[in-house]
Amino acid sequence: MASDSVGGHPIHASFPPTIMADEKPLSVIASLSRALHRIRSTPPRVIASPRTQPRRAAVALIIRIVPAPNASLPPPPATQPTITEFFDLDWVKDPNARPEILFVRRDNAQAEDASLNNSRPRNTREAHVAFPGGRMEPDDEGGHYTAMRQTWEEIGIDLAEREYSCIGQLDDREITTSLGKRLLMILSPFVFLQLTPHSPAADPAAGTTLHWTPLASVVAPPKWSAVTVDAASRMAPKHSVALRLLVQVLVGSMQFPAIVIEPSFSEPPLDPNGDVNRLEKGSSAGARRQTLKLWGLSLGMTLDLLSYMVPAEDDLRRGGMTPAPLSPLQLPYRAGDELRIEGVAPSLASVFPKFSYPDVNFWIWVFGRRYREVVRGWESSVRSGGSSDRRINWSGSALSTYYAAVRKALVVVIVARALGIIFGLFFAGWWIFA
Repeated sequence: MASDSVGGHPIHASFPPTIMADEKPLSVIASLSRALHRIRSTPPRVIASPRTQPRRAAVALIIRIVPAPNASLPPPPATQPTITEFFDLDWVKDPNARPEILFVRRDNAQAEDASLNNSRPRNTREAHVAFPGGRMEPDDEGGHYTAMRQTWEEIGIDLAEREYSCIGQLDDREITTSLGKRLLMILSPFVFLQLTPHSPAADPAAGTTLHWTPLASVVAPPKWSAVTVDAASRMAPKHSVALRLLVQVLVGSMQFPAIVIEPSFSEPPLDPNGDVNRLEKGSSAGARRQTLKLWGLSLGMTLDLLSYMVPAEDDLRRGGMTPAPLSPLQLPYRAGDELRIEGVAPSLASVFPKFSYPDVNFWIWVFGRRYREVVRGWESSVRSGGSSDRRINWSGSALSTYYAAVRKALVVVIVARALGIIFGLFFAGWWIFA
C-alpha cells in the first residue's frame, strides 16, 4: 500500500484488485481512445451565466501521441481521419508510442487573469501548471472559439489547422471567490487531439513555458504532493496586516492536493515544413530545477478527462473483474506499479483543501454530510458508464456543499479559539490578582 497525506488525511489509498493475475493491464492508448469516443458522444453539461455575472472563459486540453523512435511514419493523409481511423494507425497502436497532454507554466500571469490561474507559489522551488486559455471576449463566437483564440495568442498553436481535431467539451465549471461565496465566471474546457506524428512548431509568449507530460505519469498512479496556501490571504483583506496575522494564527494554512508533473523533454519529429528555429520552449535548465505541480481547477479538469477512461461496471464484469469500491474523501488511484486504468476514477474531493489544524478538518467532516453524498453520487454515476446525470451540476454541487461546511467549521473554530483566549486571559488575571 502506498500513501501520502495532506493535513494528516490520506490522499492515496489502496483498493481491492480488479485484475486477475493472468490479465494484462489496459494500455493508456486504448483507454484514451475510449475516453475520446465517450467525450465526443456525451453532451457536456453547460452552465448558463447568470445576468449578474456574465463573464465566461475557456481552456484547451491538447493531447498528442508521440511515435516510437523507430516507427515508420506515413505521409500526411489527404483528409482528416476520424477518431477510430486515427487510433487504428500502426504508429499510434505501437506499444512504444506515448500519449502526452500539454500543460503551460505562466511566469507573468496578468492580474485580470488571476481567476484562471492558481495563486503564485510562495515556495520558489515550485511552479504551478495549467491549460492554455483565458477569458471570452465580446466578439468571440463561443467557448470553442475562445479556447482556440487564446491558445493561438498564448502559445502560438493554431488549433484550427487540419493537424488538430476538437473532440468535444467537458462539463462547465464554476470559478468562485475564496470559500465559494461569489461566482466569478463560468469556465468551459475543450479537448483537442493532434492527428499527426509531426508537431507543428509552437511560439509561446514571453514568460510562458510548454510542458508536454506523458499521460501515463498522471494515471500510473501519479506522484501526489500538496500545495500550501496561506488561509489568511483568502479570508482577510489584503491591506489589513493585523487581521491577516490574526486569521493565520486562528485558522492556519490550507493544503491542496497536487500531482507532481514530470514533463517529457524529448520531442517528437517536427513538421518538416515548419520553421526549425521556432522550437517549443520547455526544456530549459531553469524549468528543470523547479518542481511542477498540477492542482486546483486545472487538476479538476484533468480528472474530468480521466473519468472518461473508467470502464463501466458492466464492461468490468464481462471481463471477469469485480468493480472496486470508491471511498469518499480519498483519491481512488490504485497503489502498485502496474498501469491499471480501470481503477482510476477522479473524486471531487481531490481539488478541495484540508487545513493544517486538525480540529478545522474535524469540523469540516462534521458539517460535510451533504458534500459526501454529492461525492458518492458522482462516483456512482462514473462507475455506471462514464456518463453522469446531466441534470446535476456535480462539480458545482460539490463546490457549494464543501465550502458551506468549511465556512461553518471556521465559525466554530474561531469562536472556540476566541472563547479560549478570553477564558485564558480571565484565568491569568484572576491568578495574578487573587
